[in-house]
Amino acid sequence: MSYHKTGFNSSRFCSSLLCCWLLVLGVANSELLPQGFKSAKLAEMDAAITNAIGDKKLPGGVLWVERHGRIYHRAYGNRALEPKPFPMLEDTIFDLASLTKVVATAPAIMILVERGGVKLEDPASNYLPEFTGEGRESVTIRQLMTHTSGLPSSFTTNLSSEGYEIAIRTACAEKLQSPPGTVFRYSDVNFILLGEIVRRVSGLKLNEFVAREIYQPLKMSETGYRPLSSKLDRIAPTQFAGNQMLRGEVHDPKARLMGGVAGHAGVFGTAADLARYARMMLHHGELEGARILKPETVALMTSAQTPYLVSARRGLGWDIDSGYSRPRGKLFPLGSYGHTGFTGTSLWIDPFSETFWIFLSNRVHPDGRGNILPLQAALGTLAAEAVEGYDFTNVPGALLPRTTNQLTVLNGIDVLVKQNFAPLKKLRLGLITNHTGHDRQRHATIDLLKSAPEVKLMALFSPEHGIRGELDEGVGDSVDQKTGLPIYSLYGLRQAPTPAQLQNLDALVFDIQDTGCRFYTYISTMGNCLEAAAKAKLKFFVLDRVDPINGLTVEGPTYNGPSSFTAFHALPLRYGMTIGELARMLNMERGLKAELTVISLEGWTRDQWFDQTGLPWTNPSPNMRSLAAAIVYPGVGLHETALCVGRGTPTPFEVVGAPYIDDVKVATELNHAGLRGARFVPVRFTPSYSTFKDQACGGVALIVTDRQQLQSVDLGLVIALTLQRLYPKDFALEKVNRLLQQPDIIAAIREGKSLAEIKQSWAADLESFKKRRAEYLLYP
Repeated sequence: MSYHKTGFNSSRFCSSLLCCWLLVLGVANSELLPQGFKSAKLAEMDAAITNAIGDKKLPGGVLWVERHGRIYHRAYGNRALEPKPFPMLEDTIFDLASLTKVVATAPAIMILVERGGVKLEDPASNYLPEFTGEGRESVTIRQLMTHTSGLPSSFTTNLSSEGYEIAIRTACAEKLQSPPGTVFRYSDVNFILLGEIVRRVSGLKLNEFVAREIYQPLKMSETGYRPLSSKLDRIAPTQFAGNQMLRGEVHDPKARLMGGVAGHAGVFGTAADLARYARMMLHHGELEGARILKPETVALMTSAQTPYLVSARRGLGWDIDSGYSRPRGKLFPLGSYGHTGFTGTSLWIDPFSETFWIFLSNRVHPDGRGNILPLQAALGTLAAEAVEGYDFTNVPGALLPRTTNQLTVLNGIDVLVKQNFAPLKKLRLGLITNHTGHDRQRHATIDLLKSAPEVKLMALFSPEHGIRGELDEGVGDSVDQKTGLPIYSLYGLRQAPTPAQLQNLDALVFDIQDTGCRFYTYISTMGNCLEAAAKAKLKFFVLDRVDPINGLTVEGPTYNGPSSFTAFHALPLRYGMTIGELARMLNMERGLKAELTVISLEGWTRDQWFDQTGLPWTNPSPNMRSLAAAIVYPGVGLHETALCVGRGTPTPFEVVGAPYIDDVKVATELNHAGLRGARFVPVRFTPSYSTFKDQACGGVALIVTDRQQLQSVDLGLVIALTLQRLYPKDFALEKVNRLLQQPDIIAAIREGKSLAEIKQSWAADLESFKKRRAEYLLYP
């Protein structure tokens, strides 16, 4: 065993021999132990390894613990048991197995990223043109690096014969088992593909590239693929392959068939060399003047890069917080990182305490029955406990457990992905969606369903503003350029699917973000499609989405007239329901009897506003550009054709005005109205389109000071009452009724009745709606 400071080794042998004798005699002096480590905990590490060897969990191994240049390292047990025993030595060369992923392939990719040869967000098919079809073209380099590509963990078919090119063809032909970016599945296939990308981009074989760019600059002279035969005696054997004991030939059968050089396995090395690599990582990509990676690259690689919905947290290659994180033990903080290898290898690095530990073994020797999983966890805990003077209970900058540092609201599409699309399997689908149809990682629902297993997406249906949400006019039929699927417009010649468009479908799926306002047309599109599905005897699925302006507040007069596109059902202006709850109401109250399934939200409560969910905001339409706009829209939106409501300005629905308005006077009057939760600032602006296009307008900017108290419908009515009083000849009050659909209220405004009187006129209907609504609510 050895205790020393990095770079000091002139008396290593003598010190080791002396310490061995002192420990045997029970008189070891604490001064001989490396400073900064607790001798009792190092002794416990020794005992844990020795006991595991005694229990035949492994033949032997090499331990290395280091912090601030102080090192404890030691060899234990035997290097070989077959064909004859041979003691383990500290310079033993091990088959590093999957440590290859983080000491070869991942840094090689990142070197190419730094040089501009590879981009993390690029599809892998940019570099591997044969890796296409069945959704493969949507897999990115980042997803390969984080094991979220959707590929299987290994080849699903045996390689037909030996050969590197055969293996690459096999990897490129593997089918996705889940949509990219949705599931963590540790996969050798990911890194086999990444290794090939290094070869194609750099023009060098992977072993040549890492030797030149990593191992030689770092003076890792014992590390590399396919070790020289001259080093054979120092290599720890692994397992029999037929009648041959593998020694110096990679243990992993896929890598062996690939000629010993692969992105997922194949590198051999020593503990001392791995320590040099770990120092480079702790030194932000540089060691002793050799710069391997930029500091920002190291930071990127070792921070969590997996999507939110994926429970495992992985860096680019590195493990941070997953089911494979045993070497972190119980104390090293979340945010430390490492990796393991199948043959019995471990590396864990803690950048907070600047500690790392390595344990290399050949636990598969001689018969593959060894098991060091409990030992890895124990050594991880003991390594942290051995560190003196560092408080692992309070580590600034460490990640928090996912249960406390992540918001957990999931929309219906996110829940559907968690269910692996089970409700939709074996169905031919039509999808009603637009640009708001995406999961928490902004993966489009179109793409997710297109690549979902056993799901056949046949057609797309687009609402107002089009499939990409960019149009403020009628929308025509088209073809989706990415998927080749037909897109049928539901905002133009028709507002519902035709029987011919539904003929070859089994179900319709609706996934569009609503705003919680009655005259926003997406809910009418849903109602029309629900009715069409009922008539065609199709199933109807709603992928539910949160009500962005909360699901508690209900306000405004209830519409009771014939159905129209801006007043589809008997609803108040602000109805306080999700689209899934609303679909339940429409199906029952309109007697549709559709076979309706709502894929419900997870984690949402009715009092939550959109910005409290952690969900990504996407403008539902060209002029609905913020939650602030959505909050005031049920009132301000009533004035769309009577006033400029900010269309043609940077802040639609957050300003109102007209050419005839005195901005200072109106702002003063509105502030004196005593509305709770809002203030008004006088402004002047010239809209570039829509109402009063290119005309200088006076008006007010709406400032929400307390959204809990603000009644947005009151806001719209107070604006109408004020302008009718001040500008009765100029204010086009009758145009407000286009969306309000309440002639009696328009008459009351013209007569100058108070807001309280007007609200009293609809109070009974609103209470009746609340009772109807209660039957269909899904969330607390």
